[in-house]
Amino acid sequence: MRLVKQYVLSLSAAARDGWNHFWFTPADPATLALIRVAAGAMLLYTHLVWTLDLEAFFGPHSWVSPAAAATVLRDPDGGGYAWSHFWIIRGPFALWTAHLAALVLFAMLMLGLFSRVVSVLAYLAAVGYVNRIPGAQFGLDQINVMLAMYLMIGPSGAAWSLDRLWAARRAGHSLPPAQPAVSANLAVRLIQVHMCVIYFYAALAKLGGITWFSGEAIWYAVANLEYQTLDMTWLARWPLLIALITQVTLYWELSFCVLVWPRLIRPLVLLMGVPVHLGIAFCMGMITFGLVMLIGCLSFVPPDLVRRLLRFPSDRKAGQARTDPIHGARRLVAAPPKQPSK
Repeated sequence: MRLVKQYVLSLSAAARDGWNHFWFTPADPATLALIRVAAGAMLLYTHLVWTLDLEAFFGPHSWVSPAAAATVLRDPDGGGYAWSHFWIIRGPFALWTAHLAALVLFAMLMLGLFSRVVSVLAYLAAVGYVNRIPGAQFGLDQINVMLAMYLMIGPSGAAWSLDRLWAARRAGHSLPPAQPAVSANLAVRLIQVHMCVIYFYAALAKLGGITWFSGEAIWYAVANLEYQTLDMTWLARWPLLIALITQVTLYWELSFCVLVWPRLIRPLVLLMGVPVHLGIAFCMGMITFGLVMLIGCLSFVPPDLVRRLLRFPSDRKAGQARTDPIHGARRLVAAPPKQPSK
């Protein structure tokens, strides 16, 4: 009985320590900052497109009226509420003012200016657009909002940002890399888990369709003229290749939530996502969706690799990545001050 009790205590302690290590270990915010730059650029571009016919989509006399949109979003029992700043907008002047203000917010998020406050406002603005036109909502909009939501949690402006440059200018010298933060790790972990959930349920939905079992799903996708960007109908001469691409795509999505965690095979899993999403982008006419999914996958790129790939001169002067000889973990520390010359 004592052995059983000892095993249960050891198991619970290991589970607790693993949980705390996964979620609450301080992490370098470099990866989160890179996601901020890419996600902010995607938010700016995808909302800038609405400018081409803004009043037709969001005006008081739009194709989907505010009353119709509210009806769609309301619960069957008559309750529920979906946030949108468009509910209180009445005239064209207010509409254009709100739209231009949102574009400024998305640009500020991308550039990392007043990141803490702007990330919250950008999230609320993105949700407002999505809830105003539920009939025009696609996976792109959902991923946009998901990334914007998690950017609010961590210090996304702690690297690659105007906030950082401004702080260095006020200090009068280059700054060392930002200190690791629990909130940076928490934000990135939430994106990682969310991406795993997306891929897993996408695979389950595919398993409900017979064309994925038969190996024909990719053919039906690339041969659909509505989505076709590149002419891929030449694949009709290669049915085995179509079946192979279909099955690889299906099982990659299904196994992503398991295989992406071991460090040894994680690069292979992520590299497999590049042709999958670029194929969606350039063969099915959904460039923005394919790219935003790759932005979500950036959450699995370790921050030390991000810093090595995006090495700024200020970083080289102020600090460097070193290996902790005791724990073997990479951490960013300030470079030691130079000794005065004799």
